[in-house]
Amino acid sequence: MRVGLLTREYPPDVYGGAGVHVEFLARELRPLTDLGVHCWGEGAGGGVVRHRPWPVLDGANDALRTFSVDLSMAAALEDRDLVHSHTWYANLAGHLAKLQFGVPHVMTAHSLEPLRPWKAEQLGGGYALSSWAERTAIESADAVIAVSGAMREDILGCYPSLDPAKVHIVHNGIDTSLYRPDHGTDVLERLGIDTARPYVLFVGRITRQKGVPHLLRAVRDIDPAAQVVLCAGAPDTPEIDQEFRVLFEELSRVREGVHWIPQMLPRPEVIQLLTHAAVFVCPSVYEPLGIVNLEAMACGTPVVASRVGGIPEVVEDGETGVLVSVDEDFETGLAQALDSVLGDAGAARRMGEAGRQRAVGEFGWDAVARRTVRLYEEILKQA
Repeated sequence: MRVGLLTREYPPDVYGGAGVHVEFLARELRPLTDLGVHCWGEGAGGGVVRHRPWPVLDGANDALRTFSVDLSMAAALEDRDLVHSHTWYANLAGHLAKLQFGVPHVMTAHSLEPLRPWKAEQLGGGYALSSWAERTAIESADAVIAVSGAMREDILGCYPSLDPAKVHIVHNGIDTSLYRPDHGTDVLERLGIDTARPYVLFVGRITRQKGVPHLLRAVRDIDPAAQVVLCAGAPDTPEIDQEFRVLFEELSRVREGVHWIPQMLPRPEVIQLLTHAAVFVCPSVYEPLGIVNLEAMACGTPVVASRVGGIPEVVEDGETGVLVSVDEDFETGLAQALDSVLGDAGAARRMGEAGRQRAVGEFGWDAVARRTVRLYEEILKQA
């Protein structure tokens, strides 16, 4: 079975959950299929072809530049039996390949443009184009993979003309042999984090979706003994970047031990940070699943997260962490939940151990890949 996997992010250029998903899914699909990966970037080799936006569009809206990559990808898929796209950045390429070469198109929905109106702040008029590309691809796809049950409900709610039988749930996964506790402290010491004090950890992009401004306000009054470590970079827009910087400066004035790490750290360093955190926090206002919560759980760390999207399918409230409703008291709820975990070391340890067990037992990438290949086989039989 010759499969074309289409994505914006692929190593070494991975900055979000969708990129992590594709990286590990591709690794597990290779022994099961004849896999060709098409992504953004320069060059080719090792079963990976990288495509860049057309130079004539340098300076144009990002959505138009994306479409030029999609055209390049689609033109390179003639030898594939099936194509599988991830995110709106590659969905149009999958749709065009379906039309041009008559091959089935499977797409994984990691998020939905209608539920991310703040993207208009980033893309301007390009948001209308990204929304059009997603709608066109999703309504014409042979199968749509939702990364959680909540995501499946969102897909059918946003696109009611879509046949529910075409929407399949395949959860995100985690490599628990890679994401496992690292009890070294060299990374913490190099970053200036006090190893004698507990810390709250956030890892993610500076976006509206990730709820970073809510977090910066929520942690102002949590236990003063706790440090706050923010692995936060890749701001969506200059406006959200500036808002983050102002809130970070305000937070730094009212409490000690606030650390901002704007650069993307290598995975082993993130794993050490996850391992030693007293609590990991995910304040997202929209999250189809949230791989980063699985990463924290696999490192044995309790999680405080918002009760949105697919997060409750990963984080068991009271068992592997604490869930907080996103309402008018969201920031107060975040602060209270963080303090509850920081204040009970025994309960935090039990939640961390339970989280590791849940990640190992239920979210392995090998199982995700096998479920995906079974779906490919079903679709090809129907073609």
